[in-house]
Amino acid sequence: MESGLTLVALPFALAVIMFGLGLDLTTGDFVRIARRPKPVAIALGCQLILLPLACFGLVMLFALPPVLAVGMMLLAASPGGTVANLYSHLFRGDVALNISLTAINSIIAVVTLPLVVNLSIAWFRPGGLQLGLQFGKTVEVFLLVLGPVAAGMVVRAFKPGFARAMDKPVRIASVLILAGVIVGAAIANYDILLRVLGPLAGVTLSFCLISLGIGYAMPRLLGIDRPQAIASAFEVGIHNATLAIVVAQSVLMRPDMALPAAVYGALMLPLAAAFGLVVSQRNAARS
Repeated sequence: MESGLTLVALPFALAVIMFGLGLDLTTGDFVRIARRPKPVAIALGCQLILLPLACFGLVMLFALPPVLAVGMMLLAASPGGTVANLYSHLFRGDVALNISLTAINSIIAVVTLPLVVNLSIAWFRPGGLQLGLQFGKTVEVFLLVLGPVAAGMVVRAFKPGFARAMDKPVRIASVLILAGVIVGAAIANYDILLRVLGPLAGVTLSFCLISLGIGYAMPRLLGIDRPQAIASAFEVGIHNATLAIVVAQSVLMRPDMALPAAVYGALMLPLAAAFGLVVSQRNAARS
């Protein structure tokens, strides 16, 4: 499994998802960040500061084993992605803001993800993994994340018609690939998963709800309009579980560290949909 799935299939799956993300991005999305700094700054503050702290608190509360604790922190450091954009569209969020957040988050994660992982490994000290993401591994994460995104942006710039035509198929493929990666990670670690499913279900469920809640409540408390707050909620609340799984299995070579992301990925989709319905109904009642 390690030679085929871990070294080839998983990175390829992530590349397809990140390429699809790049098809949605233009240089104008980065310009938009400078023009609308407040909602972007609030969402990034939630993503980069509040969520790792909240995740660390949950990991300590649930007393997870070290490997799973690092896996949870890896998940917390992973940015949003195409699924967040899709949910924002479905529940009337500001999709343009989502795209801008995804663009900047994907770049920042190249720095923050290795930092969070290394600090987590130093704190929890999981057996057999003491060095974490060194420079070579960090470069690998950089290529995994930004390489396909840059390729997608180039295609969007030079072949906009093709990019538009591929948008829906790539979105559908991304969701299917996400489901396949989650199922594959669960099957590959089935025996371990059975032993830790109870604690993982509790901590990932709590983390998902807290992420969505923080992503929506903080912008609203700071005077951001509802569509932008909805966009923030999904960007902050829906993490790129595929990236976390690929880093755990293909970069760190610890398939068991991918289990939190696998369980989270299975719970995230229905929870995020329920959250979107609740927010939409509240907004309709106030209209």
